[in-house]
Amino acid sequence: LGALEFSLLYDQENSSLHCTLIKAKGLKPMDSNGLADPYVKLHLLPGASKSNKLRTKTLRNTRNPVWNETLVYHGITDEDMQRKTLRISVCDEDKFGHNEFIGETRVSLKKLKANQKKNFNICLERVIPSSSLSLCVPISGWFLLQVDRGGDVEERGKILVSLMYSTQQGGLIVGIVRCVHLAAMDANGYSDPFVKLWLKPDMGKKAKHKTQIKKKTLNPEFNEEFFYDIKHSDLAKKSLDISVWDYDIGKSNDYIGGCQLGITAKGERLKHWYECLKNKDKKIERWHTLQNE
Repeated sequence: LGALEFSLLYDQENSSLHCTLIKAKGLKPMDSNGLADPYVKLHLLPGASKSNKLRTKTLRNTRNPVWNETLVYHGITDEDMQRKTLRISVCDEDKFGHNEFIGETRVSLKKLKANQKKNFNICLERVIPSSSLSLCVPISGWFLLQVDRGGDVEERGKILVSLMYSTQQGGLIVGIVRCVHLAAMDANGYSDPFVKLWLKPDMGKKAKHKTQIKKKTLNPEFNEEFFYDIKHSDLAKKSLDISVWDYDIGKSNDYIGGCQLGITAKGERLKHWYECLKNKDKKIERWHTLQNE
């Protein structure tokens, strides 16, 4: 089937996974000319398929492609690194859109050490071992792909939020930076996401803000900031409700997922709020997992 050379680097500080696809050698000929038009597709398991697929460009008429292309996953946490697997598939692009699978390999991310690049040179496999994350069950020529979610909560995606209490402006500045791997809500396999903020309780009309709508994407970049006029001493008693919605024309919007930051929250959400209260005039960014609550 051929061999694939690639490297992986988990950048812990920036919560990102860098996958550099270097080259493949001796790929199986897929086209009538004895060659192939190969590209590489990445997929994080378990996870919603469409939102976390990345792919390289296609190289034409070669069985020994050299891509030297780096694909980056954002919003990757230490927890993801412990429990996720990266599936790397090499495919042949067909001009009629029937792309063919050549072979794949899977890397359990817990094999990587943070901030250390690891190089791989691996023979591609055709069959997926049944012990791995998926089972392929042939049903009269069709393949049914079952992905075991590993007792996983349904994944809704993640959001990158910044918090800063500004002494100069006398209030809280909330930044909605971006979301990754959102659950798809529309029939086209995408969503039209926007984010709503609500500082509660007792903030009246000034409590709510919302971002612009980003069309047809599961990985929207917002880069918007919102200001709450509030005394530092009052902030400790509040909590910030963040929710991500899919905009639908003429219908009610679909809830994708949300999270609540505040003194009554737990884990990262509590830590983020506490760090903001403690470090005035310092912008603190954190990724939060969206819950379906």
